[in-house]
Amino acid sequence: MLLEPLTTRASSITRALDQIGDKWCILIIQEVFWGINSFSGMLEAMGVSRGVLSNRLKWLQSVGCLRKRADEENPGRQVYHLTRKSIDLYHLALMAVQWEEKHHPPPAAGRVHLFHSSCGHPVSPRLRCSSCRRDVDGRDVEYHPGPGATRDTRDKKVRRRSSLPASDVPSEHSVYRNLINLVGDRWTANVIALAFHGLHRFDEFHRELPVATNILADRMRFLVEHGIFATEAYQQRPVRYAYFLTDKGWDLFPYFLSLLQWGDKWCDPTGAGRPMCLTHTLCGENLHGEVVCDHCGEELRAHHVDFTIGPPKKHRLA
Repeated sequence: MLLEPLTTRASSITRALDQIGDKWCILIIQEVFWGINSFSGMLEAMGVSRGVLSNRLKWLQSVGCLRKRADEENPGRQVYHLTRKSIDLYHLALMAVQWEEKHHPPPAAGRVHLFHSSCGHPVSPRLRCSSCRRDVDGRDVEYHPGPGATRDTRDKKVRRRSSLPASDVPSEHSVYRNLINLVGDRWTANVIALAFHGLHRFDEFHRELPVATNILADRMRFLVEHGIFATEAYQQRPVRYAYFLTDKGWDLFPYFLSLLQWGDKWCDPTGAGRPMCLTHTLCGENLHGEVVCDHCGEELRAHHVDFTIGPPKKHRLA
């Protein structure tokens, strides 16, 4: 029996998550950023099964995030390269590293150290408004419909997502493993994104998400357990809880804004434009976030940032 398609409110975040919001997809792109771009290299570094890795590599090629070509030094070996589309995920990766460093600081062996070659200083990336150049806080943002505020038609059958716990993500370079555990599950990521819009009650989330109530309840409980949400009872008989973002949850906003902007640019199947427009209330201008060096203020580009992970051995991203 064929499943009827469903319609949901158009969302650049949802569209982006449909393309790269799987844990293994995130990890694969991460590995290629770190310079591991062969099938065997990823297999060893990630600890993923051959079947899953092959499936996700084919998927990422199909959505234009990877391209495969012969290795120049070893023509008999195929390697994977980032495309312009996936290179644009660089700011997303930087915001992930920052959130992980603040809320789940890794041991010294897994710590990422960034160095901005343009100004010659260590860098702690920050997200600022391109208009007023002040740091962006999600609590200073208002939303209104954009030109692409329509509805998306989607299949009910969704590509299966891995439920691998963050602590079991085996990649030796998983420097944002805790964040992956949050955003690598489609429904959890969608719940967080909706919370930025001011949704608090279970029924409000459920109206926006085509998901079974037991699955949604599981994700809400998960987010409370991981300190992203705090609860407050608004009804006693029966007890009903409202969900509020904690400071830890609000600190995810730079990641989600970067994801939103990537989705606006690369995941618009209709060509109608962005579904949602954002206003930065501190300056009253349309919000466009840019990730910059905290020392010189220059927007960070992949080829201008070197990094070390653990022992001080320099690499270059992308």
